Amino acid sequence: MAVAVQGALPIYGKQNMQHKLADVKADSKLGQTLLSKARKLEQDAEVDFTWVAGFSIKFQGCHHISQWNGEADGDEDVKIATKRLVRFRLCPTGYCSKSDAGGCDSGYGDYIIDMNTYLEAYFQAVENNQQYMCEYMEKMSCGCDDDDGKDDGFDEDICLWDCYAAAGMAEICMDKNPYNDDEEEEGEQFEVREYVECAEAKFEENDDNNRRKLEEEEVQYFIGPYCAEQGGAIYLGLFTDDVCTVFADSYGGASTYKTLSYGESLPYSSSSVVGKECISCKEPEEVDENNDGNDEQDEDEVVEMCEEIYATAGKCESDLGIDNANTAACNYMEGIKIVRKDGTVQVQSSKANKTASIFIGLFVVSFVLLAAYVYFLHTKLQRASINLSE
Repeated sequence: MAVAVQGALPIYGKQNMQHKLADVKADSKLGQTLLSKARKLEQDAEVDFTWVAGFSIKFQGCHHISQWNGEADGDEDVKIATKRLVRFRLCPTGYCSKSDAGGCDSGYGDYIIDMNTYLEAYFQAVENNQQYMCEYMEKMSCGCDDDDGKDDGFDEDICLWDCYAAAGMAEICMDKNPYNDDEEEEGEQFEVREYVECAEAKFEENDDNNRRKLEEEEVQYFIGPYCAEQGGAIYLGLFTDDVCTVFADSYGGASTYKTLSYGESLPYSSSSVVGKECISCKEPEEVDENNDGNDEQDEDEVVEMCEEIYATAGKCESDLGIDNANTAACNYMEGIKIVRKDGTVQVQSSKANKTASIFIGLFVVSFVLLAAYVYFLHTKLQRASINLSE
């Protein structure tokens, strides 16, 4: 089942289909996939993930760091590449708030992970969730089985389309509209999941002018995710290098993309590919029927997404309240990121040194007092000069 684009995550569809996962639990497939990548497993050691089932994932923001590009082998290759990281929080499912930028204020763990890993797990979970919802509706609410009770004019595809359309999911759950038998085939759709990592952009060459322009410029274009809105969102941008560091223009590549795609806008160039919803890490019930065998053998009831991102992410679990909490990444996360109440992620290089702050304060006070004393002496000398002249 193809996943369309230009819809609000985590359900992809047309622009008028604004579906969200109200609560993504850590014990769901989505939650498990993310969590497993957040913890680095020790060799030959088994980690108990079952506790994660009671938690939900809350995206908190992202930031960039610069690092040497080890794959650069030519003069034109970018030597200093941009590394993108995502910070997320595990909140108790019952206390995870979509409206609160932090998600929760107690009993949580904070984690940091490579953006590409986070997005790959996120989109896989979105696709799994779409499939689960479509199958659940078909079996539990649509009633479109072609049994003996239906008349001769019954059409199962039309019945399913009407059922899905009533929930705003027709174009998500079905590949073709049964009412339009003669509809023209659409061009190749933009698949956002293809660009969770930096990948070459695909442009249709509908005329010789566009082909000539690309050949004359001798520039390859690439699409990839980057941090936007001061770290509070993840957009897609158009770049001129294969590590997605140099934008194609000053608008995140959106203007260049529109020119090369005959007026089509770059999806998610001005809206985030991830939302602020809480993502449950708990697997849905009856996973053997609805999850296409994916992770169904696990008895931990934790979604694959949570397992994956938890296993590889840097961790700060000092506020989690579990045995053997991992706090290895606490200093790193505390030193580079602050999430304000309005959701904006700010970056700072290090904490202020208390001793230095005290000396600076004393210096400022001393300087002010000295300036006041100099002014006093200056005024006194001026008055003495006036008296002498008289």
